Amino acid sequence: MSRPENTLPPDLFYNDTEALKYTTSSRIQKIQSSMTHRALQLLQLKSPSLLLDIGCGSGLSGEILSAPSSAGTPGGPHIWIGLDISSSMLGIALEKEVEGDLFLADAGQGVPFRAGTFDAAISISAIQWLCNAESSSESASGRLSRFFNGLYASLRRGGRAVCQFYPKNDTQKTMVSSAAVRAGFGAGLLEDDPGTKNAKTYLVLTVGGGELDGDITGVVRGMEGVDVMDQRRKVKGRKRGEEIQGSKKWIIRKKEQMERKGKVVKANSKYTGRKRRIAF
Repeated sequence: MSRPENTLPPDLFYNDTEALKYTTSSRIQKIQSSMTHRALQLLQLKSPSLLLDIGCGSGLSGEILSAPSSAGTPGGPHIWIGLDISSSMLGIALEKEVEGDLFLADAGQGVPFRAGTFDAAISISAIQWLCNAESSSESASGRLSRFFNGLYASLRRGGRAVCQFYPKNDTQKTMVSSAAVRAGFGAGLLEDDPGTKNAKTYLVLTVGGGELDGDITGVVRGMEGVDVMDQRRKVKGRKRGEEIQGSKKWIIRKKEQMERKGKVVKANSKYTGRKRRIAF
């Protein structure tokens, strides 16, 4: 059976018929509930928070976010904002009168919220859709980059995100986690029931206060069962002081080379080499 994301873009696949079928399936409701509770456990929220639900669909996860806290998922009820590309899914959520605010948007084009808006974010069964380019002018890497950069900017310092997704293979798993790390996240992968048909993959993300040596990966590293990834750490075999492509030192050297060739380049400033954040 072909994976849904390999057949059509999500806004076309989840039409009125598929959206209703998805929402009313007792099997999907049970799985969605289980994964949402698991994501909340990994977020470890201690008090009611403002959450972003990426790929919120018809609000199945949102209903759990709005529910009072329980022994398994303390901290609620939470305030949440949902983002989804399917107007049919959001239409059902409106009919159900879910408690969250809803936005029609493509996560592959970024996360359209003010910097530092959210305490945390969750995403259930959505990120794998970003691994497909929907036109010849786009790429999977570009969509993932825009998404994770926007998500990073929208979370407050110290915030977390948990993204459950279904990677097609290890290559896709690495592509997703690497895009998150490049955006600045501390990242860890957790797999429940590995090696079975019920396997669930969770990408656990943290936003720390330091550029390299702060607590970005410290929290993730302390979580049981989560494998830490941080490509920003010193690459094995790299010599001390060696230039990193894209760093300030590397950029200045390249500009000097261009000047020697007679080309006009912009003057250096305190912003040279700084990573730019997405502005909305």
